[in-house]
Amino acid sequence: MQGVFLAGDIGGTKSNLAFFFIQGSKLTPVFKRNYPSNDYPDLESLVREFMSNYSATVLGACFGVPGPVVEGKCETTNLPWLLDARKISRSLGIQPTALINDLVATAYGVLTLNADEFVVLNEGSPPKEGNMGLIAAGTGLGEAIFYWDGNRYHPLASEGGHTDFAPRNSLEIDLLRNLETSFGHVSYERVVSGPGLLSIYNFLNDSDHHSEPPWLAEKLASGDPSAVISEVALTEEAEICVKALDLFVSIYGAEAGNLALKSNAIRGLYVGGGIAPKILKKLEDGTFMRAFIEKGRFSEFLSRMPVRVVLNDDAALRGAAHYAASQSQAPGK
Repeated sequence: MQGVFLAGDIGGTKSNLAFFFIQGSKLTPVFKRNYPSNDYPDLESLVREFMSNYSATVLGACFGVPGPVVEGKCETTNLPWLLDARKISRSLGIQPTALINDLVATAYGVLTLNADEFVVLNEGSPPKEGNMGLIAAGTGLGEAIFYWDGNRYHPLASEGGHTDFAPRNSLEIDLLRNLETSFGHVSYERVVSGPGLLSIYNFLNDSDHHSEPPWLAEKLASGDPSAVISEVALTEEAEICVKALDLFVSIYGAEAGNLALKSNAIRGLYVGGGIAPKILKKLEDGTFMRAFIEKGRFSEFLSRMPVRVVLNDDAALRGAAHYAASQSQAPGK
């Protein structure tokens, strides 16, 4: 049987695992499953369940994980797991096994995608070479940088989603003050994420800005609140949801512009994560790009940067598989 590589996209809400055949640069998934992350006490137990469903010779593994990876170890963000690549390798009997930041995995995956797997928010006028950026809102807010060395891209990890939320107007200042009462320190992740959208909604509902209709309160209580808010906003059934999503997308665009400046992403900025494809209609109405570009003296500079939404929700899996293969083929392996 042909050997396969094990790839994992580990998230605070769900984890996706897959086996890939790799020939040259072509990635072919052969078996895939997703699992509720919090149903498992650790990564090893989740992986063992996955592997029990498919018999294969595993040539190497890589897991994209939500949090900073330092010397092969990670204390995951939004998930109570302590990960150690060496221990996982010994426990599962897979060598080599690597842990990389989930946004780094997504960045590797983005480099394998085709043009039809993106939606363009801004064509821009990029130079032939230069850095790129990646921002992705889901359960949390991830950020990464594509460093261009003159020959190829090197995805670099970042924990930029945990930087201080910087309000731009009186409404956002009120939002910051509101969130400070719950969290103390307010990062961009507290605002630009699934839980962040709910926090924005609750802020608007608790203030004098908007009121919640009774039917909406019932709908929120019976489903995923953040998903309900975005769905109702897109159908314009309740003004409070429309305003919540508008504020969310504006702040999302502003932080994407911040990342683009910090990484000098002259070749473009990618918007990944699970939320973006679901609110694509809103991202395309100009709210995101206006906030992205509005940076004073650097507005024209940002207007020249391409901005694309990643549609393939397996980008992180593909990137982890690519990294696993590269590690198994490294000198000395």
